[in-house]
Amino acid sequence: ILKTLNSWFWWENIWMPANVTWANFVDRDGLVFPKPHQLYATIPYTFVLLIIRFLSERYVAIPLAKALGIKNVRRVKPQPNPVLESYFRECSKHPSQSEIQGLAKKCNCTVRLVEKWFRRRRNLEIPTVLRKFQEAFWRFSFYLASSIAGFIFLYDKPWFYDIWQTWVGYPFQTLLPSQYWYYMAEISFYWSLLFTLGIDNKRKADFLAHVVHHLAAIGLMSGSWCGNYVRLGTLVIFVHDTADFWLEAAKMFNYAHWEKTCNTLFIIFSITFFITRIILFPFWILRATLYQPTYYSTTPVIAYFLFNGQLLILQGLHLYWGYLIFKILRRFIFLK
Repeated sequence: ILKTLNSWFWWENIWMPANVTWANFVDRDGLVFPKPHQLYATIPYTFVLLIIRFLSERYVAIPLAKALGIKNVRRVKPQPNPVLESYFRECSKHPSQSEIQGLAKKCNCTVRLVEKWFRRRRNLEIPTVLRKFQEAFWRFSFYLASSIAGFIFLYDKPWFYDIWQTWVGYPFQTLLPSQYWYYMAEISFYWSLLFTLGIDNKRKADFLAHVVHHLAAIGLMSGSWCGNYVRLGTLVIFVHDTADFWLEAAKMFNYAHWEKTCNTLFIIFSITFFITRIILFPFWILRATLYQPTYYSTTPVIAYFLFNGQLLILQGLHLYWGYLIFKILRRFIFLK
């Protein structure tokens, strides 16, 4: 069954233009092509990034937070109580007064002690400001480094200025070393975000949106790697990362209560977000993926619909997050 599914998945009609097979993707005459098995390397790279994250959060983010005036608040742990712990995990974190009285009788203690236990236990679930700062610092560091690296890798490439160049010579476009490392770093980063979603600061408003976004990003980058849509893929990555580090910087200064700096950074982020995600992405990137391939071929392959479907999902998330940003800006401007 697995062998059959594998043959279906790698069927040339899904990935390749007409009269092109996987045999054409053998390195030759100075041409180097991306290979699907290279994506396995993103798993060990993910753990390397997690180690870098741990070290940077501990030895860079914490001293920086202290310099900005953020204190490490130590929360008091409640006394170990299996009955209350079981109720907290399985039933309710906010028991009613009658439930508290029942638990007090069951544990042979006062109602006030049970209330105090639940209050302290709930506080343990809330991440400290220092913890939030550490997470924001890590994402800021990666997005900033990725944006700088992306610009260095792309500024001298013709397809950075003329997006039609992404299709010139396709699919026989050689893979550059910079493109390899750009892809590996980005895919590994999103794997690391998925691996740590359960322990990172939980975002109630858009937790599901983050899961969908990370999976779509990994799927898109992996698929574009296999189909050698690397030129377009690097442009998509660059467009996304250039706005994100402004948001993370705004969060960091928000946690430090540097209000004016935070507000300024958030306005810069909002402008960058709307330019890159609401204007450039649909009218530059999506135009290149939806319209330009039909200029070169009248029979789009199945991957055309798969990739554009995922890109349209990403654009839907952009509109959703743009709506949230607009609401914050409206409150900021009109409600002070």
